Amino acid sequence: MNPLSTSKQALGLAAWLVLLFAVAGLGAAASVTAGSFYRELARPSWAPPGWVFGPVWSVLYVMMAISAWLVWRERGFRGAGGTALGLFIAQLAANALWSWLFFAWHQGAWAFADIVVLWVALVGTIIAFWRVRPLAGVLLLPYLAWVTFAAALCWTTWRMNPAALGG
Repeated sequence: MNPLSTSKQALGLAAWLVLLFAVAGLGAAASVTAGSFYRELARPSWAPPGWVFGPVWSVLYVMMAISAWLVWRERGFRGAGGTALGLFIAQLAANALWSWLFFAWHQGAWAFADIVVLWVALVGTIIAFWRVRPLAGVLLLPYLAWVTFAAALCWTTWRMNPAALGG
């Protein structure tokens, strides 16, 4: 473990939180009309109401930030920490892109392809994080469960709305 001062550790955690909530903000920008668009779509009976997504994602983003911070604190950006954090950033990019594909651009097929890429990158991230700091991997498991659920919901909603989501 790198011997980081308490202030540097706190600053690092703040930086990860800012990064994660900036990504959340980017997704929110794509989702400005998501509420009305989502209500208009045919959805499976097991789809949650639209208001559930904000609170769930907020908790997940905090857990993701803490997870990345634990890896950064353990190894920094070099060595195994760099590979793990590189995977984390890659899955974060796929995460940010999904809202644009689905809500802003109404591209169901591309949104589903993106969430599959996100899922694979996330599994790789969990494995890499686990190797650096097991708790960091554990903190991402609820995110993986949610992305798995979201992938099924994306697929089903896309298939139920070919006209609205690009056949």
